[in-house]
Amino acid sequence: MRALFPGSFDPVTPGHQDVLRRAAALFDEVVVCVMLNPSKSGRFPVAERLDRLRAVADGLSNVTVDSYTGGLLVDYCRRAGIGVVVRGVRGVADLDYEMPMARMNHELAGVETFFIPADPALAHVSSTLVTGQGASPR
Repeated sequence: MRALFPGSFDPVTPGHQDVLRRAAALFDEVVVCVMLNPSKSGRFPVAERLDRLRAVADGLSNVTVDSYTGGLLVDYCRRAGIGVVVRGVRGVADLDYEMPMARMNHELAGVETFFIPADPALAHVSSTLVTGQGASPR
């Protein structure tokens, strides 16, 4: 089974790395994909984010790195034949943010969402905090 781990990854954090490693242990293939979030201003160029993800995925033979900046997540899933989206959640705020999208992805394309709870030692880390761009639920 193929799974998609999407995100802005701006920048890649130890939490992202943990979720990716755990997803790779559960699925036959994981595509980690840089996508744009219109509510975030990008700090790092997509090419740099891809390079960082490739470094994080080094040694995970069933992980591929990609980017998709031109449409909906479900469009990417349809094109790539992916039926599961992996999302890491740090707490209730993340789950509240993710649930409507999970429902919509299922309604639009039958794509399921698989939530991986954050490692408690990493749950306080977010890309927003790492870059100092203010408070945000994601």
